[in-house]
Amino acid sequence: MAKGSYRSKYIAKTGDTGTQSQGAKRYSNITPELKAEYEEGKLILIDKPVHWTSFDVVKCIRTHLRIKKVGHAGTLDPLATGLLIICTGKYTKKINEYMAQVKEYTGTITLGSVTPTYDLESLPEQHKDYSSITLEKIKETIPSFLGHQKQMPPIYSAIKVAGKPLYELARRGKGLELEPRDIIIDAFEITSFEPPLIGFRLVCSTGTYVRSVAHDIGVALGCGAHLSLLRRTAIGEFNVDDAQTMDVWLDEIKMKSEIKDEEQFNQNA
Repeated sequence: MAKGSYRSKYIAKTGDTGTQSQGAKRYSNITPELKAEYEEGKLILIDKPVHWTSFDVVKCIRTHLRIKKVGHAGTLDPLATGLLIICTGKYTKKINEYMAQVKEYTGTITLGSVTPTYDLESLPEQHKDYSSITLEKIKETIPSFLGHQKQMPPIYSAIKVAGKPLYELARRGKGLELEPRDIIIDAFEITSFEPPLIGFRLVCSTGTYVRSVAHDIGVALGCGAHLSLLRRTAIGEFNVDDAQTMDVWLDEIKMKSEIKDEEQFNQNA
């Protein structure tokens, strides 16, 4: 499934638009002064909701602010939630700097089956018995994932080959020869184990696919596994605890616009 069209396909299938899907339309009266502030450049920390692509967030903010220069510093898959750094105006020049910083994630890996996408964007298959997997066995496997690694990215990813995203080529059944990528995993902590679910915390370099980590854990344990929950909690010094939901951010913009409208009214009275 194409990443960019995920949310529209999800809505068409389920009818669930989510509580934040109409935010950009609800508050469209941004003042020229506030618009100018964002055109000059701002950093926005958003807690991305599930079933939104990272570009959905960018598009919502761009449409609402009515400015062109809006971008994000590091993609989150549609099923993932958590910290998304949004840059506007001159701050877009810092996107690569933010993208290069270490990322922290928490989530859940499900043992006993794999998926083509390595997460729940596709259905689990190749079910295997996981009853012999213990917490001790998992912890014995973890050290092999720490430090510098050569990681094979998922075929269903946004990496481009000859200008085309891998997921598009994979959907067309194109034969692909992928090259492993250099990554660094600084920390990999098991936070809970209730078979078949493994709770984890992961600190890693940019370019790391947590979906691939989950898949590779399943290979190492011999029972298969896929990523079933993911949340990005930090990017460098930025933490999701300091981020806003789309609704909160839009409400704040509305409030600021209303205050400036009132100030302008009083000045002209």
